[in-house]
Amino acid sequence: MNKTRLEAFSDGVLAIIITIMILEIKVPHGHEFADLKPLIPKFLSYILSFIYVGIYWNNHHYLLHSLSKVNGKIMWANLHLLFWLSLIPVATGWMGEHNFAKAAMAFYGIILLLSAIAYVILQKTVLDVEGKNSALAKALGKDLKGKASAVLYTVGIIASFYNEWISGAAYFIVAMSWLIPDKRIEKVFNK
Repeated sequence: MNKTRLEAFSDGVLAIIITIMILEIKVPHGHEFADLKPLIPKFLSYILSFIYVGIYWNNHHYLLHSLSKVNGKIMWANLHLLFWLSLIPVATGWMGEHNFAKAAMAFYGIILLLSAIAYVILQKTVLDVEGKNSALAKALGKDLKGKASAVLYTVGIIASFYNEWISGAAYFIVAMSWLIPDKRIEKVFNK
């Protein structure tokens, strides 16, 4: 299969995810700036989730750019990733609707962690096809940032039951660490 079809499908799903998230933010009924105040938690959760979806879209692009051929395992690993990412709007809506409540923060972290695991599975599946000596394998190296992200997600999930601010900080730190696109792959493929 041509990787273009896989890229197009994935891009479409990610665009729909972002669309669903913004549609959860309803227009206020009043006409004063004060009427926007109840939307602040929803908007903040939307911003964080938008950043996460953008990060996945960007890194997914680089990952698929490195791909020379697509097989069934890659297609299923990609669908697995898209499944977990498609739950981000639910977690985002719940978190924003209930002002970052403990259970909502834990659920959000679980979705982020499972999305990260799914991405690692997709990455490994692509590496199995491309080979351990491929440019992608060299670019990824030990993937310390990916491992640190999983640790921070776990900290965020556990912390959510005690302090939502610590939980939110953990998720925010991961997002900020990935906000700048992962240059490892870009550097290797530019050579």
